[in-house]
Amino acid sequence: MEIALKIILVIASIGLIAAVLLQPGKSAGLSGAISGGAEHLFGKQKARGLELFLQRLTMALAVVFFVLSLIVAYFVKTA
Repeated sequence: MEIALKIILVIASIGLIAAVLLQPGKSAGLSGAISGGAEHLFGKQKARGLELFLQRLTMALAVVFFVLSLIVAYFVKTA
């Protein structure tokens, strides 16, 4: 059981790394450097399509990674 959980944890961590690296930068190009975070603060740009999917996938994988880390730590501690 412990080995299976560790394998799933490694897969979740690799998926989380991939999801984070696939996301585009928030301030792409010179316009992002000039305007700063004001565009995101006032909701000028909404995430759509692939960006929205990657954001939700990152959140889900982060939760799975966190929960699996706690479960694996519990099993290692009791064993």
